[in-house]
This record gives sequence, structure tokens and C-alpha cells, in this order.
Amino acid sequence: MRPLPLAIAICLVAGVAFAAPPVKTVETAKGNVLAAANGMTLYTFKNDKKGESNCYDSCATNWPPFMVEGDAKAEGAFTIVERKDGAKQWAKDGMPLYFWIKDKKMGDATGDGVKGVWDVVKP
Repeated sequence: MRPLPLAIAICLVAGVAFAAPPVKTVETAKGNVLAAANGMTLYTFKNDKKGESNCYDSCATNWPPFMVEGDAKAEGAFTIVERKDGAKQWAKDGMPLYFWIKDKKMGDATGDGVKGVWDVVKP
């Protein structure tokens, strides 16, 4: 067994866990939008401020925050917002990102425009 190549491979795989949020572009009826790795559309909330979430309690039940997993690090347009409870949430261009509970499958974007304060995130 060659320990150095194995150690390098482990470091490369571990490095992936520390990358920016797992996002991709998906096609929807609203055009191409940003989605999490699971294919679910991401949204921003007009009542938020850059770097600050204002969606808690029943709001967060209906609009689950796109939470940071592990020790992921922010990169490029993506930043990390600390929520009131200390949990970490992904943001794009400073605006916290959310899912919509009524979206059921990849490509759904049914939350766009809800109550005039929710918008799909464009790539």
C-alpha cells in the first residue's frame, strides 16, 4: 500500500466538504433558477436584510432556511448568515436563501411572488 497517494486522495475528498454550498441551476416555468443539490428551488425574502434573516417561527416552517452543513466555507457570491439561534444559513449576495414547503419536486417554483415578498433566485 502506498500511504502518500491515499493521504492525498483523502485530503481531496475532505476538501469537497468545505466547498461553497451545493447548488445547481434547474429549469422551471420561471426560467432557470438556482436550486440546492437536491434540485429544490431556492428563494429570497424581501423582508430580510443583507446578512440578516427575518424568517423565523411559522415563516421558517413554510420557508425552511437553506442551512449550512458541517464546516462548509463561503465562497464567491455565497456567504453564511448566522441565525438568532446560532445556526448557519446560506446566502447569495448577502441575502439568506430558503426553500418553499409547497415545492414538491425538482423544477417546482411555486413560491415565486408569494405575498409579493418571495422571489426565486436566478443564477
